Amino acid sequence: MQCRVIGMWGGFPKKNGPCSGYLIQHEGFSLLVDCGSGVLSELQNYIDLNDINHVILTHYHYDHFSDIGAYLFSRLVNTQLGRVDEELCVYGPADEAMQKQVEAIAHSRFDSFNEKSKLEIGPFSCTFMRNIHPVETYSIKIECDNKSMVFISDTCFTPELISFAANADLLITECSLYEGMNGEGSGHMTSEHAGILAAQSKAKKVLLTHLPHYGDLNDLVVSAKKQGNPNIELAKTGMLVEL
Repeated sequence: MQCRVIGMWGGFPKKNGPCSGYLIQHEGFSLLVDCGSGVLSELQNYIDLNDINHVILTHYHYDHFSDIGAYLFSRLVNTQLGRVDEELCVYGPADEAMQKQVEAIAHSRFDSFNEKSKLEIGPFSCTFMRNIHPVETYSIKIECDNKSMVFISDTCFTPELISFAANADLLITECSLYEGMNGEGSGHMTSEHAGILAAQSKAKKVLLTHLPHYGDLNDLVVSAKKQGNPNIELAKTGMLVEL
């Protein structure tokens, strides 16, 4: 299993730097997790859009899902041109408006999940944990061939995250705020909390994501590493992690 970071900025994209998006692949099968602003353009540097048939959206804030509308029209046009013959399957928290948006476009369908769901998508087994965030949001654990990747989408820190991410081969944890800040109101984690999660879950490799647009990002890594896990670095556009 491998994970390619497509984008990792919180709130809005930077120049040549998309918001949340991760391409998960194994033996020719591809799954996209989140499709935030800028993801669809950057994604095409690594894969043909027609070679992805499954997209999981963790929640419906623009920096995590805004490019999905363009993806729906991509599948419509490319199906009409004979370039692809499989529908685009979009998975997300139950939401009538999102389901209507997806299913209004031919050659796409929507399926919902919650914290009790287990999705078998190609070679991947996906389970979910509900986060603490202003809208319904989920962290995702993806398992394949005895390897595990955990993506912590937007959330405040909670001890339940530690058991959810326990012994992950790859932990991608949100790190929206610097140490000493308070993320409870916005539903986000500080670098200190990301470090605590990394250390106590005993994750083998850790990427900090959902990065802020201000300050010295290296301070996030220094703060997180102080909690005891040395295998922490910033997520970067195009980064490839082999598990």
